[in-house]
Order: sequence, then C-alpha cells, then structure tokens
Amino acid sequence: MKPGRRGAPVSVAEKDTALVDLGLSEYRATYELQVALVDRRKEGVCEDVFLVTEHPSVFTLGRRGGRENLMVSEQFLDEKKISLVHIERGGDITYHGEGQLVLYPVIHLRERGLAVSEYVFLLEEIMIRLAAVYGVQAGRDPRNHGVWVGNRKLGSVGIAIRHGISFHGLALNVNLALEPFSWVNPCGLQGVKMTSLQRETGRRPIETGDVKRNLKAILGILFQVDFQEYPKEWLYGRMC
Repeated sequence: MKPGRRGAPVSVAEKDTALVDLGLSEYRATYELQVALVDRRKEGVCEDVFLVTEHPSVFTLGRRGGRENLMVSEQFLDEKKISLVHIERGGDITYHGEGQLVLYPVIHLRERGLAVSEYVFLLEEIMIRLAAVYGVQAGRDPRNHGVWVGNRKLGSVGIAIRHGISFHGLALNVNLALEPFSWVNPCGLQGVKMTSLQRETGRRPIETGDVKRNLKAILGILFQVDFQEYPKEWLYGRMC
C-alpha cells in the first residue's frame, strides 16, 4: 500500500485497529509495554496498536538530548517528584505531565507503505486537526517537528523505529501546567514558549476525555481504518 499526498488519508488493511486508553500511566512502564508490543509485532503475533495515555510528571531525554538543556538541578527535580528518563526516541528533552494527551502508535510502517517523513507528517496532522476542533489554528514550523501556534509550541513529535515498526509518538498539551517547561530548553530550542489548548482558547476548561473522543474520529479519517476501543486490562491480559 502506498501513502497518498501529505495530509491525505492512508490506505490500510480493512480490519479493526486496536485503540487502548491506558489512563494515567507511569512513563517507564508504558515504555516497557511499547517495547514488548514491538517485539510481538515483529514476531507476527500482534497487530498494530494505538496507545493513548497521560503521564505523571517526567522529563525525557531523546537521542539528541543533553543535560545542558536542563536548567534546574536533579535535586530540584527530586524535590518536585519529577523523574528524568533517557530514551531512544528522536528529539531532545521534553516534559510530560497530567493534562497532556499522549499517543503512542505501535505500527508497522513498511506494511502500511509509510515513509518516515510521511508518518511524522501524519502525527503532526493529527494535532493540527485536534486543535482546529477547539478553534485553535496550529501549524508546522520547518525549524522543528511538532505543531505551533505562532511562535508557541503546542505539541511535540518523537519516534523510534525497530524492524520497520514505529513506537513513541506525539504529545499534545491540553490543559497541563506549563511551568515545568520553563525549567528546560524544550526540544533543545532556546527561547521557545510552550502553550496549551486551554491557554489558546481561554474558554471553559477543556477536558482531556473530550479531546480523546475527537482523537478517535480524526485517527479514523487519517488512517482510513475502524478503531476498536479496548480497555487496558484487555491489552495487559492478552498482549494481542
């Protein structure tokens, strides 16, 4: 299967794809789950799975990440009960916290006929369309992957690939506290201001659960597949 033009839906096999909401999940445990799913996908005993979650406060350092972009001490982070985790995804340092919608598609890019650049474009498109639902006009910036509202960064993208299977994914700021971003150079960029859907709209509170419901519809359009929602107990119990 070949991908269409950028932004166009992607043709995939005509079968349901699992969408699993993990709720609030600890970062390291969710990372280990992704690795296990990648291994099972490689073995052919598991289909593609899209994981949706939020994380307790954590800073993650990608392949290009360096402590030089961490502007506070690890003692300070310990006092704030914020973890610091090194990881193999692309990108530099970033922050995750409650109120941020995180999507981890564990998908076989080659089987879907997706080039890496096309896939990253799709991840950005998901966030752009989600923002539009709430009246926020987000876009891309050629200097850095992710989505932006003017010069303010709304969402980030970082992926890793093993055996043609992608994991990690995207993080969209919905209503989280933005202060922790001021303790780092987000994504290794100096002078970057972070924002959220809540801040950009200035309206009534935007609930993460509402954004999740819109996410499912947008995923179905962009990937042209019916998503079947499963509880996390199904995933941990059956592992596909």
